[in-house]
Amino acid sequence: MIFDTHAHYDDAAFDADREELLGGGLQAGGVGLVVNIGTDLKTLHQTIELTERYPYFYGALGIHPDCVDGLNEEHLPILRQMLLEHKKMVAIGEIGLDYHGDYERDIPLQKKWFKWQLRLARELKLPVVIHSRDAAADTMEILKAEDAGSIGGVMHCYSYSVEIAREVVKMGLYIGIGGVLTFKNGRKLKEVAAETPMEQILLETDCPYLAPTPYRGQRNDSRNIALVAQELAQIKGITLEEVLRITEENARRFYKLW
Repeated sequence: MIFDTHAHYDDAAFDADREELLGGGLQAGGVGLVVNIGTDLKTLHQTIELTERYPYFYGALGIHPDCVDGLNEEHLPILRQMLLEHKKMVAIGEIGLDYHGDYERDIPLQKKWFKWQLRLARELKLPVVIHSRDAAADTMEILKAEDAGSIGGVMHCYSYSVEIAREVVKMGLYIGIGGVLTFKNGRKLKEVAAETPMEQILLETDCPYLAPTPYRGQRNDSRNIALVAQELAQIKGITLEEVLRITEENARRFYKLW
Protein backbone atom coordinates (compact mmCIF):
# COMPACT_ATOMS: atom_id res chain seq x y z
CA MET A 1 0.00 0.00 0.00
CA ILE A 2 1.18 3.52 -0.81
CA PHE A 3 1.23 5.94 2.13
CA ASP A 4 1.91 9.47 0.91
CA THR A 5 3.20 11.27 3.99
CA HIS A 6 3.29 14.76 2.48
CA ALA A 7 0.85 16.13 -0.10
CA HIS A 8 -0.85 19.43 -1.00
CA TYR A 9 -4.16 18.49 -2.62
CA ASP A 10 -5.57 21.88 -1.65
CA ASP A 11 -3.31 23.36 -4.37
CA ALA A 12 -4.99 25.02 -7.37
CA ALA A 13 -3.25 22.52 -9.65
CA PHE A 14 -5.95 20.00 -8.61
CA ASP A 15 -8.97 22.30 -9.01
CA ALA A 16 -10.04 20.81 -12.35
CA ASP A 17 -10.20 17.15 -11.31
CA ARG A 18 -9.80 16.98 -7.53
CA GLU A 19 -13.01 15.04 -6.92
CA GLU A 20 -12.25 12.50 -9.64
CA LEU A 21 -8.72 11.99 -8.38
CA LEU A 22 -9.41 11.88 -4.64
CA GLY A 23 -12.78 10.17 -4.98
CA GLY A 24 -11.30 7.02 -6.48
CA GLY A 25 -8.41 7.66 -8.84
CA LEU A 26 -5.73 7.56 -6.18
CA GLN A 27 -7.09 4.47 -4.49
CA ALA A 28 -7.36 2.65 -7.82
CA GLY A 29 -3.65 3.39 -8.20
CA GLY A 30 -2.74 1.69 -4.93
CA VAL A 31 -2.84 4.68 -2.59
CA GLY A 32 -4.11 3.76 0.85
CA LEU A 33 -3.37 6.79 3.05
CA VAL A 34 -2.50 10.44 2.47
CA VAL A 35 -1.48 13.22 4.85
CA ASN A 36 -2.32 16.65 3.45
CA ILE A 37 -0.02 19.37 4.75
CA GLY A 38 -1.14 22.91 5.56
CA THR A 39 1.11 25.91 4.99
CA ASP A 40 -0.90 29.02 5.88
CA LEU A 41 -4.21 29.96 7.48
CA LYS A 42 -6.16 29.37 4.25
CA THR A 43 -4.72 25.94 3.55
CA LEU A 44 -5.22 24.88 7.16
CA HIS A 45 -8.98 25.17 6.63
CA GLN A 46 -8.75 23.42 3.25
CA THR A 47 -6.77 20.57 4.79
CA ILE A 48 -9.43 20.06 7.45
CA GLU A 49 -12.12 19.99 4.75
CA LEU A 50 -10.24 17.32 2.77
CA THR A 51 -9.87 15.10 5.85
CA GLU A 52 -13.58 15.41 6.57
CA ARG A 53 -14.54 14.51 3.01
CA TYR A 54 -12.15 11.61 2.31
CA PRO A 55 -11.80 8.85 4.93
CA TYR A 56 -8.26 7.92 3.88
CA PHE A 57 -7.01 11.51 4.29
CA TYR A 58 -5.35 12.90 7.41
CA GLY A 59 -3.85 16.32 7.95
CA ALA A 60 -0.98 18.33 9.36
CA LEU A 61 -1.48 21.96 10.33
CA GLY A 62 1.30 24.52 10.55
CA ILE A 63 2.64 27.77 9.17
CA HIS A 64 5.32 27.48 6.48
CA PRO A 65 8.36 29.76 6.91
CA ASP A 66 7.41 31.61 3.71
CA CYS A 67 4.07 32.50 5.29
CA VAL A 68 5.08 33.84 8.71
CA ASP A 69 5.14 37.52 7.72
CA GLY A 70 1.43 37.96 8.38
CA LEU A 71 1.38 36.10 11.69
CA ASN A 72 0.64 37.78 14.97
CA GLU A 73 -0.17 36.67 18.50
CA GLU A 74 -3.90 36.42 17.67
CA HIS A 75 -3.23 33.54 15.28
CA LEU A 76 -1.62 31.30 17.88
CA PRO A 77 -4.77 30.18 19.69
CA ILE A 78 -6.47 29.64 16.33
CA LEU A 79 -3.86 27.09 15.23
CA ARG A 80 -3.87 25.46 18.64
CA GLN A 81 -7.66 25.15 18.69
CA MET A 82 -7.76 23.67 15.17
CA LEU A 83 -5.32 20.96 16.20
CA LEU A 84 -7.28 20.18 19.35
CA GLU A 85 -10.72 20.14 17.72
CA HIS A 86 -9.99 18.09 14.62
CA LYS A 87 -8.88 14.59 15.55
CA LYS A 88 -7.62 13.69 12.08
CA MET A 89 -4.82 16.24 12.45
CA VAL A 90 -1.77 14.06 13.09
CA ALA A 91 1.15 16.52 13.00
CA ILE A 92 2.23 20.15 13.05
CA GLY A 93 3.67 21.25 9.74
CA GLU A 94 5.03 22.21 7.60
CA ILE A 95 7.23 24.42 9.73
CA GLY A 96 10.87 25.44 9.63
CA LEU A 97 13.29 27.79 7.89
CA ASP A 98 13.70 28.81 4.25
CA TYR A 99 16.59 31.07 3.23
CA HIS A 100 16.41 30.29 -0.48
CA GLY A 101 16.57 33.11 -3.00
CA ASP A 102 18.12 36.51 -3.12
CA TYR A 103 15.18 38.51 -1.79
CA GLU A 104 15.08 39.79 1.75
CA ARG A 105 13.67 37.45 4.38
CA ASP A 106 12.88 38.09 8.01
CA ILE A 107 15.07 35.35 9.46
CA PRO A 108 14.50 36.23 13.12
CA LEU A 109 10.74 36.02 12.50
CA GLN A 110 11.10 32.61 10.85
CA LYS A 111 13.11 31.37 13.81
CA LYS A 112 10.55 32.74 16.27
CA TRP A 113 7.61 30.90 14.75
CA PHE A 114 9.61 27.74 14.12
CA LYS A 115 10.47 27.54 17.81
CA TRP A 116 6.93 28.42 18.87
CA GLN A 117 5.42 25.65 16.71
CA LEU A 118 7.98 23.13 17.97
CA ARG A 119 6.92 23.97 21.51
CA LEU A 120 3.26 23.66 20.58
CA ALA A 121 4.00 20.22 19.15
CA ARG A 122 5.61 19.21 22.42
CA GLU A 123 2.59 20.48 24.36
CA LEU A 124 0.08 18.65 22.14
CA LYS A 125 2.26 15.54 21.77
CA LEU A 126 2.28 15.75 17.97
CA PRO A 127 5.25 15.17 15.63
CA VAL A 128 6.48 17.93 13.32
CA VAL A 129 6.97 18.11 9.55
CA ILE A 130 10.09 20.21 9.00
CA HIS A 131 10.76 22.37 5.95
CA SER A 132 14.42 23.42 5.67
CA ARG A 133 15.91 25.01 2.55
CA ASP A 134 19.35 26.59 2.42
CA ALA A 135 19.19 26.81 6.21
CA ALA A 136 20.88 23.66 7.46
CA ALA A 137 23.00 25.15 10.26
CA ASP A 138 20.20 27.20 11.84
CA THR A 139 17.69 24.39 11.45
CA MET A 140 19.92 21.87 13.18
CA GLU A 141 20.80 24.34 15.93
CA ILE A 142 17.13 24.95 16.72
CA LEU A 143 16.19 21.26 16.51
CA LYS A 144 18.94 20.37 18.97
CA ALA A 145 18.16 23.27 21.32
CA GLU A 146 14.47 22.33 21.38
CA ASP A 147 15.28 18.60 21.76
CA ALA A 148 13.22 17.80 18.66
CA GLY A 149 14.09 14.14 18.93
CA SER A 150 11.82 13.88 21.95
CA ILE A 151 9.02 15.57 19.98
CA GLY A 152 9.34 13.49 16.83
CA GLY A 153 9.74 14.82 13.33
CA VAL A 154 10.63 14.35 9.68
CA MET A 155 12.99 16.42 7.55
CA HIS A 156 10.63 16.83 4.62
CA CYS A 157 12.02 16.80 1.07
CA TYR A 158 15.52 16.19 2.39
CA SER A 159 18.14 18.13 0.40
CA TYR A 160 21.26 18.27 2.55
CA SER A 161 24.41 16.16 2.86
CA VAL A 162 24.97 12.64 4.13
CA GLU A 163 26.78 14.12 7.14
CA ILE A 164 23.77 16.18 8.19
CA ALA A 165 21.49 13.19 7.53
CA ARG A 166 23.55 11.23 10.04
CA GLU A 167 22.86 13.93 12.64
CA VAL A 168 19.14 13.91 11.82
CA VAL A 169 18.97 10.13 12.17
CA LYS A 170 20.97 10.21 15.40
CA MET A 171 18.37 12.61 16.82
CA GLY A 172 15.71 10.00 16.07
CA LEU A 173 14.09 12.00 13.28
CA TYR A 174 12.97 10.67 9.90
CA ILE A 175 14.23 11.53 6.41
CA GLY A 176 11.51 12.42 3.88
CA ILE A 177 12.27 11.19 0.36
CA GLY A 178 10.35 11.93 -2.83
CA GLY A 179 10.69 12.33 -6.57
CA VAL A 180 14.17 13.88 -6.49
CA LEU A 181 15.52 10.39 -5.74
CA THR A 182 14.77 9.46 -9.36
CA PHE A 183 16.40 12.53 -10.95
CA LYS A 184 19.67 12.19 -12.89
CA ASN A 185 21.08 14.99 -10.73
CA GLY A 186 19.79 13.39 -7.53
CA ARG A 187 23.12 11.75 -6.65
CA LYS A 188 23.35 13.40 -3.22
CA LEU A 189 19.90 12.15 -2.19
CA LYS A 190 20.74 8.66 -3.48
CA GLU A 191 23.77 8.66 -1.18
CA VAL A 192 21.59 9.76 1.73
CA ALA A 193 19.03 7.04 0.94
CA ALA A 194 21.75 4.39 0.77
CA GLU A 195 23.06 5.27 4.21
CA THR A 196 19.83 6.04 6.07
CA PRO A 197 18.28 3.02 7.83
CA MET A 198 15.05 1.92 6.15
CA GLU A 199 13.27 2.31 9.50
CA GLN A 200 13.86 6.09 9.39
CA ILE A 201 12.71 6.81 5.84
CA LEU A 202 9.30 8.20 4.91
CA LEU A 203 8.07 8.39 1.31
CA GLU A 204 6.33 11.54 0.11
CA THR A 205 5.33 13.36 -3.04
CA ASP A 206 5.06 17.04 -2.05
CA CYS A 207 2.51 16.99 -4.86
CA PRO A 208 1.70 18.73 -7.08
CA TYR A 209 5.45 19.41 -7.09
CA LEU A 210 8.57 17.27 -7.72
CA ALA A 211 7.11 14.55 -9.92
CA PRO A 212 9.59 11.68 -10.37
CA THR A 213 11.21 10.65 -13.63
CA PRO A 214 9.76 10.11 -16.26
CA TYR A 215 7.11 12.68 -15.27
CA ARG A 216 9.50 15.38 -14.08
CA GLY A 217 8.02 18.82 -14.68
CA GLN A 218 4.43 17.52 -14.77
CA ARG A 219 1.84 17.60 -12.00
CA ASN A 220 2.68 15.06 -9.34
CA ASP A 221 0.26 12.88 -7.35
CA SER A 222 0.45 10.12 -4.76
CA ARG A 223 0.41 7.25 -7.25
CA ASN A 224 3.90 8.24 -8.36
CA ILE A 225 5.35 7.14 -5.03
CA ALA A 226 5.60 3.69 -6.63
CA LEU A 227 8.37 5.07 -8.87
CA VAL A 228 10.25 6.50 -5.89
CA ALA A 229 9.84 3.22 -4.02
CA GLN A 230 11.22 1.30 -6.99
CA GLU A 231 14.33 3.51 -7.06
CA LEU A 232 14.76 3.07 -3.31
CA ALA A 233 14.38 -0.69 -3.67
CA GLN A 234 17.25 -0.76 -6.17
CA ILE A 235 19.43 1.37 -3.89
CA LYS A 236 18.74 -0.82 -0.85
CA GLY A 237 18.84 -4.13 -2.69
CA ILE A 238 15.38 -5.17 -1.55
CA THR A 239 12.03 -5.63 -3.29
CA LEU A 240 9.49 -2.94 -4.11
CA GLU A 241 7.01 -4.75 -1.86
CA GLU A 242 9.43 -4.58 1.06
CA VAL A 243 9.99 -0.85 0.55
CA LEU A 244 6.26 -0.14 0.50
CA ARG A 245 5.64 -2.32 3.56
CA ILE A 246 8.46 -0.84 5.65
CA THR A 247 7.73 2.77 4.74
CA GLU A 248 4.02 2.27 5.45
CA GLU A 249 4.92 0.91 8.89
CA ASN A 250 7.26 3.87 9.43
CA ALA A 251 4.56 6.35 8.46
CA ARG A 252 1.94 4.72 10.67
CA ARG A 253 4.37 4.80 13.59
CA PHE A 254 5.34 8.42 12.93
CA TYR A 255 1.75 9.66 12.63
CA LYS A 256 0.40 7.23 15.25
CA LEU A 257 -2.05 5.66 12.82
CA TRP A 258 -2.17 2.04 13.94
